[in-house]
Amino acid sequence: MTHPAIRDLLESLSRDPAFQDVVSRLTRNRTARLSLSGLTTTAKALYLVLLWQLTERNIIVVVDGNKEAETLGELVDTFFDLLVTSDIPRPQNIPALDVLPSQRMSPHSEISEQRAVGLWRLASRKTTITITPVASALLRTEPADFYRQLALTLRVGEEVPLEDLLAHLESIGYEKRDPVEMVGEYSLRGGILDIFPAEASKPIRIELFGDLIESIRRFDVETQRSVMKIAEATLLPLAEYPKSREVLQAIAEEVDVASPGDPFPGWEFLVPLARPRSQSLFALAENPLVVLDEPEQIASAAGRLWKRLEETDRVFPCPPDKNFYTWGELHGSLESEGELALRELELITSAGAEASNPALASRPSLAFHGNVQAAIAEARNLVEQGYRVIFFARSTGELERLADIFQEYAVPFQLGLDPADATRPYLAERSYVAGAVASTLLVKGLVRRGVVFPEPRIALFGSEDLFDTSDLIAKPGPTKSQLAAFTADLADLKPGDYVVHVTHGIGRFLGTREIAQGENKGDFMLIEYAADAKLYVPLTRLDLIQKYRGAGEGAAPTLDRLGGTTWSRTKSRVKARMRDMADELLKLYAQRHMAEGFAFSHDSNWQREFEDAFDFTETKDQLSAIQQIKKDMESGHPMDRLLCGDVGYGKTEVAMRAAFKALGDGKQVAVLAPTTVLTFQHFETFKRRFAPFPVHVEMLSRFRDKKEIADVLTGLAEGKVDIVIGTHRLLSKDVQFHDLGLLVVDEEQRFGVRHKERIKQLKHNVDVLTMSATPIPRTLHMSLLGLRDMSVIETPPKDRLAIQTVVAHFDPALIRTAIEQEMSRGGQVYFIHNRVDSIFSRAAEIQELVPTCRVGVGHGQMGEAELEKALLGFMRHQFDVFVCTTIAENGLDIPLANTMVIEHAERYGLSELYQLRGRVGRSNRRAYAYLLVPADTELSEIARKRLAALKEFSDLGAGFKIAALDLELRGAGNILGGEQHGHIGAVGFDMYIRLLEETVHELKGEAVPLEVHSTLNLGLDIRIPSEYIADEHQRLRAYKRIADAASNEEAAEVLAALEDRYGPAPDAVRSLLKFSVLKSAAQKLGIEAIDRRQGALNVKFHKDARIDPNRLMNLVTNTEGAQFTPAGVLRLPVDGASSPTKVLQLLETHFAQLQA
Repeated sequence: MTHPAIRDLLESLSRDPAFQDVVSRLTRNRTARLSLSGLTTTAKALYLVLLWQLTERNIIVVVDGNKEAETLGELVDTFFDLLVTSDIPRPQNIPALDVLPSQRMSPHSEISEQRAVGLWRLASRKTTITITPVASALLRTEPADFYRQLALTLRVGEEVPLEDLLAHLESIGYEKRDPVEMVGEYSLRGGILDIFPAEASKPIRIELFGDLIESIRRFDVETQRSVMKIAEATLLPLAEYPKSREVLQAIAEEVDVASPGDPFPGWEFLVPLARPRSQSLFALAENPLVVLDEPEQIASAAGRLWKRLEETDRVFPCPPDKNFYTWGELHGSLESEGELALRELELITSAGAEASNPALASRPSLAFHGNVQAAIAEARNLVEQGYRVIFFARSTGELERLADIFQEYAVPFQLGLDPADATRPYLAERSYVAGAVASTLLVKGLVRRGVVFPEPRIALFGSEDLFDTSDLIAKPGPTKSQLAAFTADLADLKPGDYVVHVTHGIGRFLGTREIAQGENKGDFMLIEYAADAKLYVPLTRLDLIQKYRGAGEGAAPTLDRLGGTTWSRTKSRVKARMRDMADELLKLYAQRHMAEGFAFSHDSNWQREFEDAFDFTETKDQLSAIQQIKKDMESGHPMDRLLCGDVGYGKTEVAMRAAFKALGDGKQVAVLAPTTVLTFQHFETFKRRFAPFPVHVEMLSRFRDKKEIADVLTGLAEGKVDIVIGTHRLLSKDVQFHDLGLLVVDEEQRFGVRHKERIKQLKHNVDVLTMSATPIPRTLHMSLLGLRDMSVIETPPKDRLAIQTVVAHFDPALIRTAIEQEMSRGGQVYFIHNRVDSIFSRAAEIQELVPTCRVGVGHGQMGEAELEKALLGFMRHQFDVFVCTTIAENGLDIPLANTMVIEHAERYGLSELYQLRGRVGRSNRRAYAYLLVPADTELSEIARKRLAALKEFSDLGAGFKIAALDLELRGAGNILGGEQHGHIGAVGFDMYIRLLEETVHELKGEAVPLEVHSTLNLGLDIRIPSEYIADEHQRLRAYKRIADAASNEEAAEVLAALEDRYGPAPDAVRSLLKFSVLKSAAQKLGIEAIDRRQGALNVKFHKDARIDPNRLMNLVTNTEGAQFTPAGVLRLPVDGASSPTKVLQLLETHFAQLQA
């Protein structure tokens, strides 16, 4: 909550005579066209919010481009939060389309959603301030009624025709997919409809009785369980162009299309051929006030857009004026609306214009570049001149750090928090006011660069004015892992996939079959083995089946022989080799935990300030890793922890928090990276992150000359350098530390043998954190607990997966448009050309294609220094396009590089494409990957299949998951070594993990559970009818979940989840759940089989079953008609007419007697 003093101070700016004059004239004359100059970007944002407060008109701000819209929008949001207290619609951004008509591509789904929701809000009178680029404003629109009808509000107790509702969902961009996990998906299962609406934090579950809405509940994506009942829900559109079969058929009459009536890439730009558009975005709002931010730049941007449209007009069947206005047309239409032009520089075009175009006096604030003393001196100087000063901090931690600095220099200040806000008592205590009300306020808000207003004597300082941080992009809110739960999940199993049966080994899945069993039916999985042998496995026994996950893409395993000995010999061989590896790890683990090390202190206030200053929201995995590392550091033993996670998942932030903890106890920190370029990247990151604190960060690499290296070495020896980041140069004998406390090693597997030995020597004396950019499977991490200290970050940042992937023929026009589109938003492009002999000629062609772009080249046959120079140039944005082979470093994190063009994409495997594509999309900007294939070459069958997989890959389907899993398995190989990686291929990943767990138990001297696979033939109807779960994949997943339910509590959880998603469960499903729990209990008791025949249940025990003989005898003695035969079979009488429930209850009772 904002302190009233902040609101009063900022609102006092509205009393400026020039601003009052503008407000008065706009109020008196709705169509007034005025200009206001002398405003920096920060001042513009502040005055826009004040303007809305005083006029309460729908303000539409037109800016140059998307980047300018994001910058201004961030500032408007901050000042809106500080000034507006009522619960009203927030400012919004309507972005420009990211493609041109001639590209024959549909807009990115995220942009379509933003535009659709924004236009609906404008048309529905639910806006305050709308910011949009001129390219968006020029786009012709439909009338307001058209957009108002796109959204639909559903209420409990109302009726809605289900067919009409589903058709509407499809038309406004929703896709049918089960389970619903992402925005824009829906699924229907009987009378239960799941939808993930646009802009919703959670999906909703609607329970219908016919067309009557009986309940609406929000549900959790990960558990798929309902969490909260709600009375109504609004379904906002995901697309501004609804899919209409009539419109699409009308387009097909004008243009030759493959499938008339169906949507195709880029169809949205052909809509005017069927239904002309004559409205502008301004006409949608009620009582709009159009604000032009730098009109001359807007006109220039509009001119550039039209030039590109006209250049490509000849290749597109719909003329550009059908989709876009010219700037002259649009600007001319504003004569009936109010218009205000904002300019930073005062522009006098004719005599007397100065009087009609008032100017405000503002200037940019000073930047202190980390010089705290200069900032304090300026604050004191301004206060002495009668100024009131506000310092903005990006985060709570930065705010606390500012409070520390001002307190240290005895400068009176007050925190910009509402006194009634009790959520931050620590901050409330920090306000330091000497005398009356302080003239300096410290406020949390995203203001990067400040502004000074001389007339009302107010000065604002942004976070980058003081700490000189670079442009970081905040990612709000925690996110779930998109790559979780690969192992043991059969939902993506397809006929032809390989599976592993625990007893019989590797086979090929052929599908599922329904087979009659007496009076009942049963579902079976059909598996093919060597010599064309077939095995039918009941779906009630999916605990015996795992999907085969091998050692890499394309490595087809050999089918085992049913009844043969090959499988058991393979398992024994793998387990023997595994035992040697695990034994060595166990010894090293024990040695480390016996050694003495430095015990670091618990977290200080400064540690908390440092962590609160993080610009992003930590993921759950990050927080877990941080907690584990701190626990290691605070123990009395040297830490040796491995931190695994993909590039951009937040490992560096975890390492920096560990570094800060070490610095808190006066220790030094060394960060070791395998290459000069990665060293430089870490140096820039650490320097930026530690800027608000008195920490000296240095770099030791080839980028330093001899004198600089000598100075760094002296600083390290004398303790003046706190953190040093370097290549293997750090391992040289002349590097002496004053008091090294923490060594961070990035990508240890990329160092040579000699350097690894030196690292191993250092591990005896200091805490070591090793980072790996290759993710590993979570199950491997769990199995290695007790052998290797390891933390895994598998949660990707927000929008990490939202990369638009396009498969297209090689086309110079497409390449030019892709590069120009990225350059227009200030971004960079990777162009992957994997042939060294022609890479420079390809770079020259690109330069000729787009003369304004700067092209760089990099490949693996360059000298090390030359390649480093090229990579560093791309990092520093000295190139717009980097033409390179796949050698360009995987670990580089370049937030501005958000377009990738891959030539001859058909030559790459899915996992290679996944890794390549992962280099873009590392900020909250939309990213694009163009996978180009030759147009004049007939593709082989394998290439065609790969292209089909690429289509699936672009939709984040199973192909994507396979690629991600393959990468994880490579990570497993890095940790376990090459030999173990081969063993994973021999038995499959899930079986490898199972054997590893057994081996670890044995080495630790723990009891290994008896492996018994109980067979229960009870003659019961236990299955999941297809009428209950129609989708085969989802039915397999449900069978697997039920098979894994080992207790009544777990079964109850599964039942609740099933009924939440599919409605009341039939008796067969309830019996199956009870059966699963009993089967688990039977396996724990060592029961091999239970057969129901001739009025009895025959229970056969394994020869090594650990049954208490006294309990067994008590059971036989106290149960009428029970017998225990010499063959080791327990016979329990049961009435032949007993119901399934009674049979299951009887077994449950007897099992409880044996376990008690």
